Amino acid sequence: MWLINLAWAKFYIQNKNRYSVDNGIKPTKMLYILFVIIAVSGLYFILPGITTAEETPQTFLTHTGLVIKTTGEVIDPIGYNGDALDFDPETFMKDFDYGEVSVLEDGTTLREFYITARDDQIMEVSPGVFYNVWTFNDSVPGPTIRATEGDLVRIHFTNEGSKPHSLHFHGIHKAEMDGVFESVGTGGKFTYEFYAEPVGLHLYHCHVHPVEEHIAHGLYGAYIVDPKEGRDSAEEFVFVLNGLDTDFDGENNFYAANTIPFYYQHHPIQINTDELIRIYVVNMVEFDPINNFHLHANLYEYYPTGTDTIPSFYTDMITLSQTERGIMEFSYQYPGSYLFHAHKVEFSEKGWVGIFQAHENKEQKIEEVEYGR
Repeated sequence: MWLINLAWAKFYIQNKNRYSVDNGIKPTKMLYILFVIIAVSGLYFILPGITTAEETPQTFLTHTGLVIKTTGEVIDPIGYNGDALDFDPETFMKDFDYGEVSVLEDGTTLREFYITARDDQIMEVSPGVFYNVWTFNDSVPGPTIRATEGDLVRIHFTNEGSKPHSLHFHGIHKAEMDGVFESVGTGGKFTYEFYAEPVGLHLYHCHVHPVEEHIAHGLYGAYIVDPKEGRDSAEEFVFVLNGLDTDFDGENNFYAANTIPFYYQHHPIQINTDELIRIYVVNMVEFDPINNFHLHANLYEYYPTGTDTIPSFYTDMITLSQTERGIMEFSYQYPGSYLFHAHKVEFSEKGWVGIFQAHENKEQKIEEVEYGR
């Protein structure tokens, strides 16, 4: 376009005197006409480009974690484009993955799961705040895996990330199934196989060095082993407690139950009075030595790690280090809104807070849980 404008300027210089003398056009008027022509011709080339760019904006993540949305060309070679990830804490807290079930010749129940790791996705964790999440099955936390004591668990793991990853399960299994020394490279696959034991609430996470980085970005999930005789019927929820270091300085900027800060405060969990509530709580907060869980206007029976069917104590607040977990059971006698949150106040003020909305239970309706389905 600058060549066209240069040609117009050259034409003006060579012919301004002839046009002004022969046709009575003043040089200043001629200059004005030239300016208009150049401006119009410039818009002709610029406007189509603007229109096209606005139709295809790019989301760009820099090496510092800054997310940029731009219609221009991305020239920072360190950053990359990441897929946007939608996550629904409402669905997640009640979603249990029982795997694909079959029965072996010896009568053992086989549960097969398929887990894929990625490290290129972006989640809007708070309005206007984007974060590069590393995911198991496009989710942070990963899926809640559930089996019954004695089942054979087979995990088909695929790494679609740009970095090595693995699966390390807490529980009892052979050394070669521990996911510590056998990292899986980009495009690689590995099959983990072990029996579901012991009974309780466990977890899994990536164990590739630096483990801190892989956990902080979201590569973890809950793993439940039910007793063969089952548990009492209850309304069940999973809360994986986590933090988000969105500026990569080694300190969390947000805290949450199930990733999204303040979600259960703005979307209270609906329950009924006089019905049994069972919560599976796993603490995966990185960078902080402790976390805790406080329930308002009530107390709960607490089963540390869930390995016993008899509660260890009756309380309204527990403190957890990383990967500590437990099962809580309680019911509300009176209808109303009841807070639950971290009693480390910094955490609750930065997002780890929610509400149980208890309704008058005119007719108790607790869905029967078919364990080992």
